[in-house]
Amino acid sequence: MDNGDSLRIVHVLRAPMGGLFRHVRDLAMAHQDLGHQVGVVCDVAGTPGYNEAMAAELAGSLSLGLHRIPMRREVGFGDLRDALNILTKLKELQPDVLHGHGAKGGVFARALGSLVRAERSCVARLYSPHGGSLHYAPDTRSGRVYFRVERMLERLTDHILFVADFEHRTYAQKIGEPRCPWSVNHNGLRESEFVPVAPIDDAADFLFLGELRMLKGPDLFLHALASLRADGHHARAVIVGDGPDAPAVKALAEALSLGDAVTFHAPMPARDAFLQARCFVMPSRAEALPYVVLEALGAGMPVIATNVGGISEIFGSGNPAMVAPEEAALTGAMRVALAEPDKLRGWMPGASVLRDRFSAQSMAANAMRAYRSALTLRVNKHAPAAGLSSVF
Repeated sequence: MDNGDSLRIVHVLRAPMGGLFRHVRDLAMAHQDLGHQVGVVCDVAGTPGYNEAMAAELAGSLSLGLHRIPMRREVGFGDLRDALNILTKLKELQPDVLHGHGAKGGVFARALGSLVRAERSCVARLYSPHGGSLHYAPDTRSGRVYFRVERMLERLTDHILFVADFEHRTYAQKIGEPRCPWSVNHNGLRESEFVPVAPIDDAADFLFLGELRMLKGPDLFLHALASLRADGHHARAVIVGDGPDAPAVKALAEALSLGDAVTFHAPMPARDAFLQARCFVMPSRAEALPYVVLEALGAGMPVIATNVGGISEIFGSGNPAMVAPEEAALTGAMRVALAEPDKLRGWMPGASVLRDRFSAQSMAANAMRAYRSALTLRVNKHAPAAGLSSVF
């Protein structure tokens, strides 16, 4: 339990969707339950069906409110107008803590944070990348520009909260070791999410759940399914989600003659989606620490995942349930799920391990420690930054 003074905490992010928004929602609700005043500033509604129920929940629950302000995905002159609108709202909310999430949210929170209460200059500015600009390659023009901006913004950053050890290592490799305090704070599940779910009687063999864009690997998933069927397995799959590459994904399913093997569904709550299949497959080409893997494991569902990002921090290094983001490797693991389901289940981390390492309660407590450390640093500008850098 946090026994310090009540804080005014405002989270800033662009897209209110995916694991990033889920992370913000859980932090916001947990801290408000502890007596803090919390608000969220984010973009207007994005892809229909994604997290709007979650946004409605926040809008009706947060003491400082949910504020929808248009924010552009691409960098441009329109960002100046967005920044002025956000600044106006932040001056109204008067936060003690500004926590920016993702590339755009991180820029706005840190760049505007010093202007919110300039006369007191004690607002704490924190940043969680959630992948964001770290997805860019360092040998590209865009990567070089974004990494240079990230380095400059460290001067306006009181603490960086990474959601995975992998994310910190990537930051250090591409940008450099942070020159401000930092810590790692894994995503976490609420207690209700550790309750197992049982698939429906006519459940499919495999589930893909997520945004339909090629970065998430739906094409790898479909090619692997086609390979299994070519080998004589009558495997079926469910794809739940929507996104910019949805037409291409559906066209690929038809091109691979998977019309009778794949069912597409609009976005739905994860635990409802888990009912539709017996094994969850996450074939992403890039991730940080995906919530959906934790959610599936918490629900007692066997998982096959690509070994990218911080996923090994969930399964443990060398776990055979993790495969390379390639068709052949994915096909092999899915073949095990069909032929030896008990073997696949034996590879899953136990429920007690998940609770110990990935609970929403621990996540909220670690974030609050970072907030209070950052506030201490802002009040006492001569405090040694090195003493605040750690892995929780």
